Amino acid sequence: MEPLHAAILGALQGLTEVLPISSSAHLIIIPRLFRWPESGITFDVALHLGTLIALCLYFWRDIIELALNFFSALAGKGLHTPANRLPFYIIIGTIPAAIAGKTLEAPIEEIFRKSPLLIALFLIVFGLLLALSDTIGAKHWKMDRITLRSALIIGLAQCLALIPGVSRSGVTITAALLMGFNRETAARYSFLLSLPIVAGAALLKVGHLVTHGVPAGEMEALLIGVFTSAVFGYLSVAFLLKFVQKSSLYPFVWYRLLAGGGVLVYLFVV
Repeated sequence: MEPLHAAILGALQGLTEVLPISSSAHLIIIPRLFRWPESGITFDVALHLGTLIALCLYFWRDIIELALNFFSALAGKGLHTPANRLPFYIIIGTIPAAIAGKTLEAPIEEIFRKSPLLIALFLIVFGLLLALSDTIGAKHWKMDRITLRSALIIGLAQCLALIPGVSRSGVTITAALLMGFNRETAARYSFLLSLPIVAGAALLKVGHLVTHGVPAGEMEALLIGVFTSAVFGYLSVAFLLKFVQKSSLYPFVWYRLLAGGGVLVYLFVV
């Protein structure tokens, strides 16, 4: 892979994995539009690893607090506070997506990844759902109001992120907003919930890379992809969490509609 392509795709991963606009859609559509070669497993490792680094760097305090509360609960202090319960809710919410990813990733890839039409439609449909949730959601609950029920519902919604065009952050934020959580809580919980899945995907792909080695000539692209994905991912998290404190999610809705519509025009008109 060319270094410039690696840098562009890494930046796209960092931006679109975090923002509710679907990283998979961008990483499938844009290389096809420009007729770039397939990135391959090595670059997939770079993208997932970069995203994981960005999330860990931004949420390191939250990760430490979650770990301390987890072990505190196991040590006998129980689940009497929202902070003690939160790590268990994240674990429970991760289970549906982990099972779905293990059992459905291959057929979903086969059905949806090769269809720009379906990707464009999912960009539009789930953009409209995001708009609906941002419009009718009560937006008054904070992190301390997360329950087992809401954790399971958001976790089930995360399963849909396997479909290109849906967006992991987009669909989990949508679910949280529909249940009455405010935008900042919805976004922050979405990122915390994504940590185990992103970490698991990165570890699996790194394991594959360790087993088979880095193909000749791909180390530079891998390092560039990791770096750009991490930098743009970190900036995107910081931007989104600050943005949702004062603004609606409609700019991302309009972007999804324009992007999906643009792909449809390209497919049927150009």
